[in-house]
Amino acid sequence: MSLMRAIRLAPQAQRSLASSTRLFASPALARPVESEARKAPVMTNISEVGLGAPLGKRNAGVSVLGCAIAMVAVGGCAQGIGQLFAALVVGMARNPSMKEDLFTYTLIGMGFLEFLAIVVILIAGLLLYSE
Repeated sequence: MSLMRAIRLAPQAQRSLASSTRLFASPALARPVESEARKAPVMTNISEVGLGAPLGKRNAGVSVLGCAIAMVAVGGCAQGIGQLFAALVVGMARNPSMKEDLFTYTLIGMGFLEFLAIVVILIAGLLLYSE
């Protein structure tokens, strides 16, 4: 019974193996394509296939999506600034004599967060206007 099942499943296994290795085939190793007009073998150009393919149309939706995903980090920077000033208020409530030092450290942290937000906005603009 198991021998019959193995014989029946063998062609399916061979077919799935061929389709799974098709992904690793190189365009340079492709067989020649026959032209209808002269029936002579014509090799496909590597620059027209794969990573070297010319951009036929601009996928604007993908760049807008990438920009929107990058802009989520700006929300994270805003949340960080809010937490920074909340910690400043808590620190000043616990020890009012260190008010100037805490405020200085808060401004330094806010500078770092603003720099991160500016870098994120620049990267989002790069993603938005890239091809």
